[in-house]
Amino acid sequence: MDFTSKSAIIISIFSITFMLNLYFGYLRNKSSKFSIKWFLYIHMPVPVVIIARILSNLDSLYIPLFIFAAVTGQILGGKLEF
Repeated sequence: MDFTSKSAIIISIFSITFMLNLYFGYLRNKSSKFSIKWFLYIHMPVPVVIIARILSNLDSLYIPLFIFAAVTGQILGGKLEF
């Protein structure tokens, strides 16, 4: 895999991770703290990101980058107001 395609895959998975967690962070903020929904809204996007990373054949070296995207998305999603 060349550098350009690998970079595109990393940016794509990072963006998907961020946007998914932005949405679920918004939903998490609307639920009561430490409830079942609250717990699920935090953890539901995780399998999607794991499957995307495995299917794209990326090394585990990029896991901290995707964790950063997930946490940032959850925090910013919790601050959204519509």
